[in-house]
Amino acid sequence: MAAQNDPAILQIRIVEGEGTVYPIGSRATRGITVQVTDETGKPVDSAAVSFRLPDDGPSGTFSSGMRTEIISTAADGRANVWGMQWNRTTGPLEVRITAAKGQARAGTVCGLVLTNALVAAEPRITGRDKTASGGWRSHRKIWIGVGIAAAAFVSVAAISSRGTPSPIAAAGVNAPKIGTPTIIIGKP
Repeated sequence: MAAQNDPAILQIRIVEGEGTVYPIGSRATRGITVQVTDETGKPVDSAAVSFRLPDDGPSGTFSSGMRTEIISTAADGRANVWGMQWNRTTGPLEVRITAAKGQARAGTVCGLVLTNALVAAEPRITGRDKTASGGWRSHRKIWIGVGIAAAAFVSVAAISSRGTPSPIAAAGVNAPKIGTPTIIIGKP
C-alpha cells in the first residue's frame, strides 16, 4: 500500500555522466548523477535508485565489487554513483537506472564509452547539452580540419595566381559578357 506522501509518477533525468568516455581498465573518478522528480517536477527524497552495469561486453563493477548499486536520493532528489572499475573491453555500454518510491517506478539508461585510446582527463558531459571541456585533446579534430582547409585554400590561391585558366575557360565555354551599363536620365 502506498503512503499518502508517495508520488504517483516518477521521472528520472540524467544530470551528469551521459556520454562520458573512460579508458579501459580505469576507475571512474566522476560518475553518474540522476535527479528523481514527481509528476509536478518536485524532487523526490528517499527514492531508491538502482544503477546496473552490463553482465558482459564493455562493463565493470562498482566499488562494492558488484554490477548493481542502490543509492537513496537526497532531499534535492539526486543520487550519485562513482568509482566504477572498468573492464578491458572497448565499446559503448549502457547503465540501466531504475528509481522506485512507494508504488511509483521509472527507468532510463545512461550511455558511456570505454576506449583503449589515451584520455587526458575524463571529459565531463553534463545534462543533455553534451558539451565537453578538455582543451587541445577535445578539439584536436577541429584543429586538424582547420589546418587541412587552410592548406587547401593556400594551394588553390597559388594555382590561381599563376594565371592558370579557369575551368570554364579551359573547357572552351563561351560565358555571356555584360557590357558597360548605361544610365539615361530623362526621356530616351
